Amino acid sequence: MTVSLRAVHDSDLPVFFRQMNDPEAARVAAFTSPKAADWDHFQGHWDRIRTAADTEVRTVLADGDVVGHAAVYGEPGEREVTYWIDRPSWGRGIATRALRALLADVRERPLYARAAADNFGSIRVLEKCGFLVTARESGYAEARGEEIPEVVMRLDGA
Repeated sequence: MTVSLRAVHDSDLPVFFRQMNDPEAARVAAFTSPKAADWDHFQGHWDRIRTAADTEVRTVLADGDVVGHAAVYGEPGEREVTYWIDRPSWGRGIATRALRALLADVRERPLYARAAADNFGSIRVLEKCGFLVTARESGYAEARGEEIPEVVMRLDGA
C-alpha cells in the first residue's frame, strides 16, 4: 500500500466531515468539537486552517484514496501535531506512515501531541514516530461528555 500526503482539496472536506462524525472514531479520539455535526461550522473551521500561516495541513491518501488528514499547528515552541484516519483504515500502518511523512516535511522541533490516555492506537503511532510521554493531564472530552485522562507527548531532535 502506498501512503502519501498532498495539499487539502475542497473535495476532501465532505470526506473529512463524514470521517469526523463517525461516532466510534469520535469516541476514541475523545477531544472533538462540540459543533462537529454542523457543516457550516466545519467548513468555516477548515477555511481558517487552510489559510493559517502557522498551520501545515495535508490530506492523507492510501493507494490514492482519501483516508484522513494530518497537520502541525500552533505557535513556535508550542506546535502540535494532529491527525485523523478513517476508522476502516485503522491498524494498517497508515497513520504512522502519514505522520512520518509530515514530520519529514515539518522539521522544526520540539513538537507536541495529545491523546486520550486510553487511545492506545494513537499513542503507539506517536511513539513509533519518536514522541515520548512528558505529562499526564485531564481535559473535557466532548465526544464522551466527561473529563478524561490524557497524555501529553513531545518530539525533540530533527
